[in-house]
Amino acid sequence: MHASGQVVHFDTGSERSRRGWVLGANSSLPDDISVSWALPVTEDFHARFSATARSYRYLILNRLERSALYRDRAWWVYQPLDVNAMHEAAQRLLGQHDFSAFRAAGCQASSALREIRSIVVIREGDWLTLSVTANAFLQHMVRNITGTLAAIGLGEQNIEWVSEVLASKDRKAGGIAAPAHGLTLVSVDYPAAFKIPDALDYGSSPAGC
Repeated sequence: MHASGQVVHFDTGSERSRRGWVLGANSSLPDDISVSWALPVTEDFHARFSATARSYRYLILNRLERSALYRDRAWWVYQPLDVNAMHEAAQRLLGQHDFSAFRAAGCQASSALREIRSIVVIREGDWLTLSVTANAFLQHMVRNITGTLAAIGLGEQNIEWVSEVLASKDRKAGGIAAPAHGLTLVSVDYPAAFKIPDALDYGSSPAGC
């Protein structure tokens, strides 16, 4: 999985400028991790528990030829996918539900109750993008949803099947887990009082990487 809008916090007694924190952190981080901004927050802020919503994007390359450049960024599916069927099926997942059928076997969450606030599947040429926002997610939830929708897009299951899977609360009733490398955490939402920058302000490139 990748992240273009991840937020972390830490406690420190050191004092530096925001520019100093960004440059200093990036000088010590590996090349595949980069800090985009830094700012002081109040003691009641927590990067995980203060969040009110998270948004993920899953990218699928749907054509006969694989991509060398996106081999670690997108799930390559060479059979034709019906994006309209996938999008219509995805709308059955809107709202608050028990998402046990879409959680990993090893998920440690105490409750499978989650609220999906938006879920969209679109096609742009050979690329399919699933964008989903929820108050929180279970382990592998987006990947399992994507794999289930892909089965519908391939014509292996009908649109109503996703409702049956959801109602079953059984992970074995759904589709495969889509590969991790197609998934990106694109943003985390917080109460306005914390003044956390919007993801669009600090890291989104035209390619969404």
